Amino acid sequence: MEAVGTLAGGIAHDFNNLLMAIEGNASLLRMGLAAEDPQVRRLEKIQEHVKSGARLTAQLLGYARKGRYEIKTINLNTIVRETADTVGRTNKHITIAMDLAGDLYPIKVDQGQMEQVLFNLFINAVDAMPASGTLALKTTNGSEALMAGRMYRPKPGNYVMLTVTDNGIGMDPQTQERIFDPFFTTKEMGRGTGLGLASVYGIIKGHTGYIDVDSRPGAGTTFSLSLPASEDAPARNDLSVGGPVKGQGTVLLVDDEDVILEVGCEYLRVMGYTVLKARGGREALEVYTQNKPGIHLVILDMVMPDIGGGEVYDRLKAMNANIKVLLSSGYSLDGQASEILGRGCDGFIQKPFGIRELSLKIKEILEN
Repeated sequence: MEAVGTLAGGIAHDFNNLLMAIEGNASLLRMGLAAEDPQVRRLEKIQEHVKSGARLTAQLLGYARKGRYEIKTINLNTIVRETADTVGRTNKHITIAMDLAGDLYPIKVDQGQMEQVLFNLFINAVDAMPASGTLALKTTNGSEALMAGRMYRPKPGNYVMLTVTDNGIGMDPQTQERIFDPFFTTKEMGRGTGLGLASVYGIIKGHTGYIDVDSRPGAGTTFSLSLPASEDAPARNDLSVGGPVKGQGTVLLVDDEDVILEVGCEYLRVMGYTVLKARGGREALEVYTQNKPGIHLVILDMVMPDIGGGEVYDRLKAMNANIKVLLSSGYSLDGQASEILGRGCDGFIQKPFGIRELSLKIKEILEN
């Protein structure tokens, strides 16, 4: 299981770099076209496929428990409603019933990962009701006391609880024992990868939560999620629709992949920045040494073959205690990236990212 998780994480990282190059070039091409140009729709289709690929790599990272990207305080009800609406629009034969607590505690999670969890659970429920049925969604506030008698001992504290119930075909005990195994699927060839529930399990565990399942053949299935409550207020969504936020200054872009350097430099020039680039950690240290007074921000890749992002950050910090650095990776915010952020790094962005997302990150760091 550990070896498969490591392999899955490595594949996801490399795929995210490829998707970054595709997304970047499509985005730049689209910016140069008028809205009515017929090529715009083709570029939009490319970007839609990039998002589909990113969801697949997110499943791999979720299974590998490397799936926490950008943690924010949110209200779970919001994404339950939005995800249910999306699923309901494409599955008219299913009735969706929601009972959502009005005073629900906030939770501190990665919103994209939680959306992925809900999509997987909702689509599995829909698949279990091929003719018709009801998908019942309920959120409540609770505590570890409500999880008494389970096969684990939950950490003390308040929890937000979500149940996802269908009245479909159900599962026998043998199937229930294997549903979180990677690549296990009961669907016919071509309809399931067997990664959906494995990634759900990895994501919930990565957020220090718990997941339980109760099912009987012919009597439907209930998945129960329990996520630690947060005392913080829900965050406002900053990624509204629009073009890149313009800026000025000099940015050093560090990455060992030529395609990422090419796309990233184009992104930054469109935003209005002067760009220096370095192919790898050793070259980054040389470029920074030569241009230190004029560099306002370093965008630093985490995984590089000569000197890794962590060591490069520490050496840059030794040269300039006030340096501003934005980490970038096809992996996620867990592990080494979290440690570097803890040492004073200014931010993290997950590949593949769009030009507006990058511009907002840079603006946030430079204005902080």
